[in-house]
Amino acid sequence: MRFLPAHRKGANYRYDKGRKAAFVGMDGRNGQAVSAFFSYLPKEDAFVQLLEERIRRDGKVAAGNVLRVDGFINHQLDVELLEQLAAEFHRRFADKPVDKVLTIEASGIAIACLVARLFGAPLVFAKKSKTSNIPDSVYSCPVKSFTHGTVNQVMVSREFLNAGERVLLIDDFLAHGEALNGLIDIVEQAGGEVVGAGILIEKAFQDGGAYIRGRGYRVESLARVASMSVEEGVCFAEDPA
Repeated sequence: MRFLPAHRKGANYRYDKGRKAAFVGMDGRNGQAVSAFFSYLPKEDAFVQLLEERIRRDGKVAAGNVLRVDGFINHQLDVELLEQLAAEFHRRFADKPVDKVLTIEASGIAIACLVARLFGAPLVFAKKSKTSNIPDSVYSCPVKSFTHGTVNQVMVSREFLNAGERVLLIDDFLAHGEALNGLIDIVEQAGGEVVGAGILIEKAFQDGGAYIRGRGYRVESLARVASMSVEEGVCFAEDPA
């Protein structure tokens, strides 16, 4: 591992040549996260390859089109990996003003938290059930979970989403698009603007990504799975045009 000088003073940027990975650190003086990317580092390939290689190595395909990444993304967390992937989301959406980052509990919270930190924005996560500490005044939308075979009434307190706010959606998976579509609905109920959606893993062989993009929303997926099976493992797709 070697450290390279950053484009902006105070940023710690390291490039792991062997893994083709980049990591952005924090500015110790003012607490602002800054990204630095060099011309010789492929803008997307390094991060895409990093995630795809990790999925090939540690991901597990189960029956029913289930891809298990619980060893590094959504049960046991590889925090350094997630920090690097968060930096890539920050780079891809650097052209957009972001007032809030929104995800849905629970497995999207870790990556969304790191992304929110880089943008200097609060993270809000939609809850799947109403508890005693949630006020009656909420934005809500029914969201079907194909993995669990249930429908959850996801909700966000009206206190935490406001009209005119620019909201970036972040989640770990995109398959049928039910969760992402529900988050879009909630932002629209609040009178906010969805500036885009960042997804760690998109199942491109299912219709969610095409549906959300067809509605006119920008979706940036770091790894796009073209097909998968218990026997053959995972095959990745090229980025959509």
